[in-house]
Amino acid sequence: MNTLEKQKIVVASHNAGKLREFADLMAPFGIEAKSAKDYGLPEPEETGTTFEENAYIKAHAAALATGLPALSDDSGLCVDALDGAPGVYTADWATQADGSRDFMLAMEKTEKLLRERGATDPSQRTGRFVAVICLCQPDGSAEYFRGEAKGRLVWPPRGDKGFGYDPVFQPEGFDVTFGEMPAEEKHGWKPGQEEALSHRARAFQKFARAKLGVS
Repeated sequence: MNTLEKQKIVVASHNAGKLREFADLMAPFGIEAKSAKDYGLPEPEETGTTFEENAYIKAHAAALATGLPALSDDSGLCVDALDGAPGVYTADWATQADGSRDFMLAMEKTEKLLRERGATDPSQRTGRFVAVICLCQPDGSAEYFRGEAKGRLVWPPRGDKGFGYDPVFQPEGFDVTFGEMPAEEKHGWKPGQEEALSHRARAFQKFARAKLGVS
C-alpha cells in the first residue's frame, strides 16, 4: 500500500541542489512536497556524528514544527585515502567565515590532502558518496534508507552540472563525473529500473519501494 498516497510531506532541507533532486525524484509519485524553507523553518544545528543522526535532527525538527511527515537526507563524500573524511563534515569543509559555502575551495582542500598523502594514482583515489534518507513522523518515529555510489576522485574538476563535489567525483563504470552528467542520468530512476546511479537516488529507491509500493 502507498503509505504516503495523497499526503503532504515536508522536505527538511534548505539546500537548493538537494531540493531540485528531491523534486525530480518525487515528481512521478504525486506527492505534495514543500521544503522547510517554504514553511519558514530555521535550519537546525547538525550536531550528529553519523549521517543517520544528522538526517533525524533535520526531519524531526520539521515534523514537529509542521505536524506533517518530514523527509530529510544527510549526505557526504567519504574518501578512502583520507580515512573516510570529509564524511559527515562534507558541507563544513565548504563553509566560510560568513556562513556561505564555497565548494571549489572544499574540492581544492580535498585535493591538497590527497596529494599530501601521496594519493596521485587513480587506484589510490577511491571513495563513495553516501546519502541517508530519514522519514520522520510528528510523533518522532523514524525510518532510514541508505544509498551509496562508489567511484574515484579526479582533478581538475570537470563539468558545471550538479552541485557540491560533483565535478571531482567519477562514478564506477563511467568516464564522466557527476558534474558532467545531465540530471536525468545522475539521479533519474523509474519504477521497474533495477538500480539508480547516484547515492541520493539509490536511497530514494529504497524509500520508494518501502513507502510507495514501488517494485
